[in-house]
Amino acid sequence: MSKAFTKESDAADDEDLQLPPLPAGGKNYITPQGYAHLRTELLELIDNERPKIVEVVYWAASNGDRSENGDYIYGKKRLREIDRHIRFLTQRLEMAEVTDPSLHHGNDQIFFGATVTYVDAAGQERTITILGIDEADSAQAQVSWVSPIARTLIKAHTGDVVRLITPTGVEELEVLAVHYPEPQVS
Repeated sequence: MSKAFTKESDAADDEDLQLPPLPAGGKNYITPQGYAHLRTELLELIDNERPKIVEVVYWAASNGDRSENGDYIYGKKRLREIDRHIRFLTQRLEMAEVTDPSLHHGNDQIFFGATVTYVDAAGQERTITILGIDEADSAQAQVSWVSPIARTLIKAHTGDVVRLITPTGVEELEVLAVHYPEPQVS
């Protein structure tokens, strides 16, 4: 007998419960503030830190024997680290798609840049902000837009109950509030 005609168990009902797929195209969404922060960090490395290290390496190289010259060895190592970080930041900024969350101000649906307050089944209330991969900071209750919690919450509205898949099972969360930053008046 073909398996296509066998009775499925009740466990099959949970098989359709999966995390929403990651968006195609690999975009690197970032807020204008996050973009400005990365750009400032890049310019600081290029304009200030790298020239200082180049000067130290040049001075150390002029002292002669480089094999036991700590300033030269450390300087070259630090210069490689700076150059690697400059390349990383340059690539991240080139891929960045700046998205202004204030465009959704007053909306009760969750999109990128939203600050969301939700309550779990135990009654614990939490507030998180959904930001870009390069700007999220869990210590500040900021999560990346590709994190499981953000992917579960995105497109939900105030009052919706969503199902978050965790390592310990499925957890239901109720969205209490959605806030966006006020638009900047220029």
